[in-house]
Amino acid sequence: MRAQHTTHPLPAFPVYSCAFVASDQMVVGGGGGAAKTGIKNKLRLFNVSQDRQLEMLCEHELEKGEDAPMSIAAHPESRSFACGINSSEERLEKGENENCRVFSISDSGNALTKGATRGTLPSGAVEDYQRVTVLSPDGKFLAVAGERDLSLLAYPSLSPVAQSVQVPKGEIYDVTFSSTHLVLATSLNLFVYALPKPPSEDIEKTPKKKKGKQKGKGKEKDVPSRTPSQTPELRLVDTIDIPSVPGAPAQSVVTFRAVRFHPSDYKTLYTAVNTVAPRAKKSKTAKKQAYILKWRVDLSEEQNSARSISMEGSRKAGEGGLTCFDVSPNGKFLAFGSSDYSLGMVDSITLSPLLSILKAHEFPITTVRFSPTSTLLVSGGVDNSIRIVTVPEKFASQSWNMIIFIILALLVILVAVLLQK
Repeated sequence: MRAQHTTHPLPAFPVYSCAFVASDQMVVGGGGGAAKTGIKNKLRLFNVSQDRQLEMLCEHELEKGEDAPMSIAAHPESRSFACGINSSEERLEKGENENCRVFSISDSGNALTKGATRGTLPSGAVEDYQRVTVLSPDGKFLAVAGERDLSLLAYPSLSPVAQSVQVPKGEIYDVTFSSTHLVLATSLNLFVYALPKPPSEDIEKTPKKKKGKQKGKGKEKDVPSRTPSQTPELRLVDTIDIPSVPGAPAQSVVTFRAVRFHPSDYKTLYTAVNTVAPRAKKSKTAKKQAYILKWRVDLSEEQNSARSISMEGSRKAGEGGLTCFDVSPNGKFLAFGSSDYSLGMVDSITLSPLLSILKAHEFPITTVRFSPTSTLLVSGGVDNSIRIVTVPEKFASQSWNMIIFIILALLVILVAVLLQK
């Protein structure tokens, strides 16, 4: 079955990030960025129907001078989300950057309200921004990161639960959680950390909003936070170097670009890597390729070691660098966007290609996300558009794989019968 997809133009709204806050609702971050382009930076809440229709429910315009929302992670159970938004340049220079922010969605769905905020980036780092925002599966931990610094916070209070980590080399690109560990992907390594216990005051779920007027409405309840001496260090249990990538040109420079645990099988880990081959003598540019790698991970339940991590499969994802990556909530599909403007999907078990839209956007894709039901895939780009793809219940390639398997099985039976004669 061929996948159906629909493009939705969003005039004067370059898209940088998105996340589903419900099975049929999605928050999108975009705008002109910190540059004075005249395009306002906003958060928009959309209703997304199963027939790929898009309806804007509300929008939240950011303050003048603030950056666009560059990354988003949603917590559907509490109707809230965290995102990375740099404060104005003036505040950045003063070391007052509130880059990590929590927003809640009103019961009516017509307003976004800002909640807790926290600065996690180095003071005075004007060029840095919160490129990574990831919630743990249970919604208790929030990992946020800039180019070199990772912070682990409690959600939704944003109080630190561990001391921040600064990587000595390479750039941070992604984070993924299992129930007991966190894996940090930099361009050069994967770092595996054991998760600490969350502070008791943050274990409680986000309180439900009460109807009617409330005293001090709009203000966040102060949550006691640990002092630096009380905040534990994240315990590093393993470091994984760049592997040899089967099929990549010899002497290619390989970098990690994304990492994800399988949502229901934490012994399976996926990484996306980009390769740059040595430039040929007559070529103006170096050849770039992207690969998806599948790993087998055996993490100790006692959080004291990573016993074994080994690569068990790889698949070329395409020409050009991979820019974004996601795993479907049902664990069946892997989706990716590329610098060559294409959108792709592969089977999570075999890594076989299932879907390819060669020119999904006019510029490199900035974000891809599956819906909570795994029935829709959304991509966004700075070409002021969103594309919604219906994920077929059965792909044509899967049907052919089954047919080939049946034919091979029949041939084996036929050969066995002939040999007996």
